[in-house]
Amino acid sequence: MVRYIVKGRGAQSNPRNRFSRLSVIPEEEIDTSWFDFQLNPKRQVFEEQAQTILSSFDSPDVPHGLSINPYQGCEHGCVYCYARNSHEYWGFSAGLDFETKLIVKRNAAELLERKLISRAWTPKPVMLSGNTDCYQPIESRLKLTRSILKVFLKYRNPVSIITKNSLILRDLDLLKEMASMNLVHVMITINSLNEDLRKKMEPRTTTYQKRLNAIESLSQCNIPTGVMIAPIIPGLNLHEIPNIVKYSADAGALTIDSAVLRLNGNLKEIFTEWIKAVYPNRAKKVLAQVSSLHGGQVNDSRFFKRMIGEGKIAEMARQLVTSATKRHMSGRAWPSLEIHHFRTGGMYTIW
Repeated sequence: MVRYIVKGRGAQSNPRNRFSRLSVIPEEEIDTSWFDFQLNPKRQVFEEQAQTILSSFDSPDVPHGLSINPYQGCEHGCVYCYARNSHEYWGFSAGLDFETKLIVKRNAAELLERKLISRAWTPKPVMLSGNTDCYQPIESRLKLTRSILKVFLKYRNPVSIITKNSLILRDLDLLKEMASMNLVHVMITINSLNEDLRKKMEPRTTTYQKRLNAIESLSQCNIPTGVMIAPIIPGLNLHEIPNIVKYSADAGALTIDSAVLRLNGNLKEIFTEWIKAVYPNRAKKVLAQVSSLHGGQVNDSRFFKRMIGEGKIAEMARQLVTSATKRHMSGRAWPSLEIHHFRTGGMYTIW
């Protein structure tokens, strides 16, 4: 039985780092103040003097193959976030540490510019926020994402952004100019319209209504904007798919993508602890249905299967997305990103 519910956070604890030989076990009956402190951690910011900024990945499930992440860890605190496991490489936990110990790369824009002016660089789309959200709350102060967008615009290199924060509207001036040359795509993540669920599952994110408003504002500025319904969690938000598509289409979204929940690494422990604490009456059913998406396991790393799942529930999710998209978004086109505008050293290049 889970004794603690950590309000304002997604994770309920700090599970052991799988790469660490040591872990701290609180003796609650002796010193509960220590345990209380662990459950109410304050945000800490660590600065990394990064040597490189672009990460390459070879996955047929994800487009582009290059991503840029100015932040590691994410204050949004989404309990299901697959990026949690990557926080362990820094010596932190995938649990509360992920939400409170943030690593920032202040030299991100400088490193990106060095890469784009390199003779070896060939213009290609880059994903911004392939791991953690580039518009998480700390961005409002540090503005690392804005500085990165300025570099992409300067050299006319295309970029694809995914976020769940309406803070993206701050950068409308840059995004409008980029969109005029087909240099930018934006995907807004919406996985529910239920605010009570959001507050529990994504405690420090922008409200769903603000996300819909952001889609409308972006679309009115002719910035290609789509919606990512992820993760789809049977027993929590699967039934909401038709309404999410409808409201997204009404706001001006041009495309819909989706992915089902998978609980790799320590995410299994984090999500299980959370749902038992927050939705105890649904926990067993939800976990069983998540397992049914992945051949009886809650985790799945197989290409072509890990994001779409398999089985009856996975097929139901696909049909809901397909039918709702056909009904509400028929005839809408998703423009291709352009690379022929790229310019070297700030001067136009003739291709």
